Amino acid sequence: MADPSSYRPKPGQIPDSPGVYKFRDEHRRVIYVGKAKNLRQRVANYFQDLAGLHPRTRTMVTTAASVEWTVVSTEVEALQLEYSWIKEFDPRFNVKYRDDKSYPYLAVTLNEEFPRVQVMRGAKKKGVRYFGPYGHAWAIRETVDLMLRVFPVRTCSAGVFKNAARTGRPCLLGYIGKCSAPCVGRVTPEEHRDLAEDFCDFMAGRTGTYIRRLEKDMMQAAEEMEYERAARLRDDAEALKRAMEKSAVVLADATDADLIAVAEDELEAALQIFHVRGGRVRGQRGWVTDKVEAVDTSGLVEHALQQLYGEERGDAVPKEVLVPALPEDTEAVSQWLAERRGSQVSLRIPQRGDKKDLMATVQRNAQQALGLHKTKRASDLTTRSRALEEIAEALGLDTAPLRIECYDISHLQGDDVVASMVVFEDGLARKSEYRRFQIKGFEGQDDVRSMHEVIGRRFKRYLQEKERTGEWEEQTGDTPADGPAATGPAPTGPVPGPAPTGPVAAPATDPAEDAEPREDDGRPKRFAYPPQLVVVDGGQPQVAAARRALDELGIDDIAVCGLAKRLEEVWLPDDDDPVVLPRSSEGLYLLQRVRDEAHRFAITYQRAKRAKRIRTSPLDDVSGLGETRKQALIKHFGSVKKLRQATIDEICEVPGIGRRTAESVAAALASTAPAAPAVNTATGEIIEEDDGGSS
Repeated sequence: MADPSSYRPKPGQIPDSPGVYKFRDEHRRVIYVGKAKNLRQRVANYFQDLAGLHPRTRTMVTTAASVEWTVVSTEVEALQLEYSWIKEFDPRFNVKYRDDKSYPYLAVTLNEEFPRVQVMRGAKKKGVRYFGPYGHAWAIRETVDLMLRVFPVRTCSAGVFKNAARTGRPCLLGYIGKCSAPCVGRVTPEEHRDLAEDFCDFMAGRTGTYIRRLEKDMMQAAEEMEYERAARLRDDAEALKRAMEKSAVVLADATDADLIAVAEDELEAALQIFHVRGGRVRGQRGWVTDKVEAVDTSGLVEHALQQLYGEERGDAVPKEVLVPALPEDTEAVSQWLAERRGSQVSLRIPQRGDKKDLMATVQRNAQQALGLHKTKRASDLTTRSRALEEIAEALGLDTAPLRIECYDISHLQGDDVVASMVVFEDGLARKSEYRRFQIKGFEGQDDVRSMHEVIGRRFKRYLQEKERTGEWEEQTGDTPADGPAATGPAPTGPVPGPAPTGPVAAPATDPAEDAEPREDDGRPKRFAYPPQLVVVDGGQPQVAAARRALDELGIDDIAVCGLAKRLEEVWLPDDDDPVVLPRSSEGLYLLQRVRDEAHRFAITYQRAKRAKRIRTSPLDDVSGLGETRKQALIKHFGSVKKLRQATIDEICEVPGIGRRTAESVAAALASTAPAAPAVNTATGEIIEEDDGGSS
């Protein structure tokens, strides 16, 4: 690992001009390329104290052995040079979207004497017009089959074309009118090229002109009593309309735009692009990338724009590019896009209307793409096995942790404090084993104390299950103090574990934990299986609390670690330094999935409890008072506060409320102390509350 100070440029050596810089490793390979408005300020940021750098940036500068730069005259030139160098050197620490080479495009080979319409995959070629990408090749063939009635462009291969020219006989499409047969001279090269260009114009969204022209010719043919020709023109117009219907109308007819959305987590990002031409979605594609550099959403968008339009010119760059976040230097990127298009390009975030709604759809597609990518990655058996082995090696475990439990604490400013427990077995989530907890031991916000309570309660239940099955008994005078006495068969299960030592505690009383029946049917109950690894969401304090809870129960054969979200560092008990797993480690990816699932499960439970608490009312405890009469009371008095101040006679005035019910309402409200008044902290003024919505 190199010391960045060994290759740090001397003060004043770096110019303060726009430019592009490269970091090279000891073998002179380019490992990172970046651009800057001011090279001196940007490059100097990499040579600050390593502790202040992002972990990914820290890894890059300690891998590098030298830095060099190139000065350019404008920020647009810097953007272009950065793209060129990333493409040329393929640096390992730059975000690179895995290209969608497998997506099929509808291509028109305008670089040939007789242009051909075909399905193309792979890198784009110069002189070829592309439309799409499409999700499936058959969708392209259906569209082309409909359009060949009106634009009979050549679709045959070079071999078929030459053979037809040699024999003087066209192929079947030439006989049925779906090819103009330039191979046998039915049309001139110029006429055939005009057909191909009309085909491209229609696919580019200029559809109204051709349909109106066909309908006009149809009416004229009918007036001249050329009914067969009129019928053929009618069928041609219908074919074009059916081809148009395959692309949904989402925006105004004249709209040409690309919509880009990003879904990301700490390690990966998924990008989705919708190509809208003539108000219709003409193509869709997606990329997934590893976040190998310290980059935010605006940086991901900028990288995407470079990759999308770095090789494009003219109409391939749309008039509008809608993004979820603007690049850091929006003006330079907009100017670069305008130069590639040859006219102004609007780069902005949609704020309202149809474009914002469509952007939400693109965003949902990006989220689904990221989730699908993670699911595919996690479902691979070899990958899961490697992940478990990497975790075992990094944490010094004797065997791979086949059962992992992860715990997370969730609350809202100290209210409704809850915890979650999620279980992964053999690298896959086992949702039937998920559990949730309410924190009962204290009031307020204390994540460390909450973690100690939850771990203690969970493993007290584990010890209780062991005693119930007879695998472990509470120690007596005849039992050795250094180990449990097994007096019964051990429970069976997918992940059996050794019996721990320690005292048996009283059963927990959390209703979220005790919801199942307790019949002794021979099957293991909740919390019967111990994990090989306990993961907590947090750093050293949370890990220490979890370890202390296990030690207090005498459990010393279960490993504990914590995953700190900010830096993705793995913390072990009693270690001052974290374990840093490699960025590409499948083990780190699995730990992150476990932690994120625990966080999701905890926050879902916390929100449900908060919503339930907000919806509660003192009137809920009144026997026989239904929702309709509760609403009538609130509507009559305006709020629970005013209802509390009313007399029994006044309550009886509400339709449907008898005296006995009124007495019950008054008693229930009297027993409920009103909440303390709210105070404006800036002025000290007491704010009168109106709790009319609390019912």
